Amino acid sequence: MNSLILAILGIGMMLLGYFFYSKWVSTKVLQLDDSFETPAHSMKDGVDYVPTKPLVLWGHHFTSVAGAAPIVGPAIAVIWGWLPAFLWVTLGTVFFAGMHDLGVLWASVRHKGKSIGSLSDKYIGARGRGLFLVVIFLVLLMVNSAFAVVIANLLTSTPSAVIPTWGALVVAVLVGQAIYRLNWNLPTVSIVGVVALYSLIILGDMYPVVLPDTIMGMGSKTFWIVVLFLYAGLASMLPVWVLLQPRDYINGLQLFIGLGLLYLSVLISRPTIVAPAINSDVPADTPSIVPLLFVTIACGAVSGFHGMVASGTSSKQLDKEPHARFVGYFGAVGEGLLSLGAILATTAGFKSLADWKEIYAAFGEGGVGAFVNGGGAILEGALHIPHSLSATVLATMAVLFAATTMDTGVRLQRFVVQEVGEMWGIKLNPAAATGVVLAVCLGLAFSAGGDGSGGMIIWPLFGTTNQLMAALSLSIVAVILLRLGRIAVSAIIPFAFILTVALYALIVQMGTFYEDGNWLLLGMDIIILIAAVFVSIESIRSMIAAKKSPNESEEMMADIDA
Repeated sequence: MNSLILAILGIGMMLLGYFFYSKWVSTKVLQLDDSFETPAHSMKDGVDYVPTKPLVLWGHHFTSVAGAAPIVGPAIAVIWGWLPAFLWVTLGTVFFAGMHDLGVLWASVRHKGKSIGSLSDKYIGARGRGLFLVVIFLVLLMVNSAFAVVIANLLTSTPSAVIPTWGALVVAVLVGQAIYRLNWNLPTVSIVGVVALYSLIILGDMYPVVLPDTIMGMGSKTFWIVVLFLYAGLASMLPVWVLLQPRDYINGLQLFIGLGLLYLSVLISRPTIVAPAINSDVPADTPSIVPLLFVTIACGAVSGFHGMVASGTSSKQLDKEPHARFVGYFGAVGEGLLSLGAILATTAGFKSLADWKEIYAAFGEGGVGAFVNGGGAILEGALHIPHSLSATVLATMAVLFAATTMDTGVRLQRFVVQEVGEMWGIKLNPAAATGVVLAVCLGLAFSAGGDGSGGMIIWPLFGTTNQLMAALSLSIVAVILLRLGRIAVSAIIPFAFILTVALYALIVQMGTFYEDGNWLLLGMDIIILIAAVFVSIESIRSMIAAKKSPNESEEMMADIDA
């Protein structure tokens, strides 16, 4: 199979989805209104609520949701063959992720920028809200703790990525000042920022930073994890325009250029996909493709984490409601293109099937390493970029994706802590709430020893929990549409499918955890399953009631307490 054919098919399907399907959803279903005053204007505070240019906000949304997961998931899932992964990524992006991201963003904008957890109170009920917040908190805890480990591993294994990773922070701050204080035009800022970032990548490849084995009594990997959380905590409290927005925007451009180089390399060299379309010779420890494919690839097909970003930060920065189509739906398309690139890199970046099988000797292997090495080989073969520099480009891309997700994830987790505090009658300021978040995340990270790898303990539950979050978020969008008397099938079908495979996966994993004697994950699995079933029942009841008697108006939507 020629990789170019797969690339053209995948890109074509996603672009058709954006130009046609998203237009129908935006105009006929959500009915985006240019005259509607968004929360970025009505609640502008210069910290979280800031009207933002659509391209800049797209950069924030895309890089925040695109973390390491759209690379890791497909890079693992190709063990079942490239065809199932390809179909789930492309069809999932068009009909599931796009509707999910756009729908949740619209719902939050129409409710004063409230989070999806807050909306659950109104549209599902107060009883379901607490359990909904539990699921949200667990997803964010998994993302923040695990991504810290992923980044630390990459900074340790690819020291050439250290300088561009941290130098990008300086570039981001300067970009923010140039846009908001100096009023530079966006094209100029974009060109200067991208040139600066790629200069840092070249500099990093020339001068890799290898830390000593022990720093302040900690190993190098442990040191990076602590530094990452301290940075993310500080970044989460800064006004979005100072660091979060410009960092995500300029990273988004750099990352899209990196993807462009990867796809250009595929166009030039047209490497053969050596992995089988359907792998009938999977390793003995490989679980069944159904339902595990649909939770192994979450980000890149559909992901509940996207709804947290859409309703947590993006909705507070949307300048005009019609921009939601570009920010939300095309943000999902951007992540789908990243996942497609990961599939190409991990199936066509090897010389032979034997080389591929050597990497995929057991389920769970491959991951970011296979993406960096396979993609690096494609870049080197097509563009004659030295392998070390190619690996630096892709490793930096993976690190920056994961780091921007951590930035946003810690901020979102702080919002959840504050929201839970309000439910208990406790008002926490941003610093106190952030302190709670860092304590929990670091506590989990170091719960398994001094190397900080404890963040990976509960990661096996991320895929199922994340997909349950997506299903529950879609249920809220469906209830809102039904209460408005609008077409809701575009939300109901994805809700039903994702809920089914996620609950099925939880049950399958429950058996695995029991057989392995992993009582921690078994207990968490049961808790998540009970919470998901309860909230799902409440959601379905709300949908049935809304279908029978639509009772929402445009004016009522804005009143979160109605």
